[in-house]
This record gives sequence, C-alpha cells and structure tokens, in this order.
Amino acid sequence: MVAIRQMLRRTLSSERRSAEVPKGHCAVYVGENEKTRFVIPVSYLNHPSFQELLFQAEEEFGFHHPTGGLTIPCSEDFFVDLTSRLSRT
Repeated sequence: MVAIRQMLRRTLSSERRSAEVPKGHCAVYVGENEKTRFVIPVSYLNHPSFQELLFQAEEEFGFHHPTGGLTIPCSEDFFVDLTSRLSRT
C-alpha cells in the first residue's frame, strides 16, 4: 500500500513544484496541516466524490485559498485513496 501511495504521489504531484501544469490537468493543494501539491486530471472534478471535496473547500475557504491555488480540506491519505480509485475507473 505504501508503494502505491508513493507511486501515485510521483504521478499526481509535481516533483519540482513547477508552475507548469499539463493541458487537461489542474493543481490542487491537499493536507490538514502542511499542504502538498498534486496535479490531477480535470476529469476528476466531475466525479461525485470529488464534487463533495470541492463543496467542502468552498464551505471552508470560499474564494480565498491560502496557498493561492485550489486547496482541498482533507488528509493526504484520503486524497490519494480517492484519486487512486478514480484512476481505475
């Protein structure tokens, strides 16, 4: 399970913290305390499970996201589990 999470982090995250985001993707910041940047396919944004996270982000941050990008208020473990499920569908 740890190896899968590390592989997903490498796949979903920008190792270099580059401002470049590939076409068809968006950057989000995830974490309860320290935020980690992930680059995800925009298709994930339409999934009902991800829509719930976006609703929570709107409730918590409104249009002010402390990192300057879309901040998702959940644990990294939950986010990695969700995105790994979405990548299989």
